[in-house]
Amino acid sequence: MGAHRRRCDWCNNGTPIVRDMEPINPDYQYWCEECARALIIKGDPIETYRELEGEPIYGRLLDEHCTLKRFYQFARA
Repeated sequence: MGAHRRRCDWCNNGTPIVRDMEPINPDYQYWCEECARALIIKGDPIETYRELEGEPIYGRLLDEHCTLKRFYQFARA
């Protein structure tokens, strides 16, 4: 099933914008913008990720909300 048909694995409502490429729990790989923002604000951002919408939405969220700049990887297809 393509990402455009998926729903956020956390809220089961939003359209995913990012995929966690190294999830701790494989049941939670696809994240909508609101849930991804909440992860960043909570201090638990996705470290190895793939943008799903073709725009760096998650990258912008990291820039806007992440105070501790760690090394994050954008996974290339």
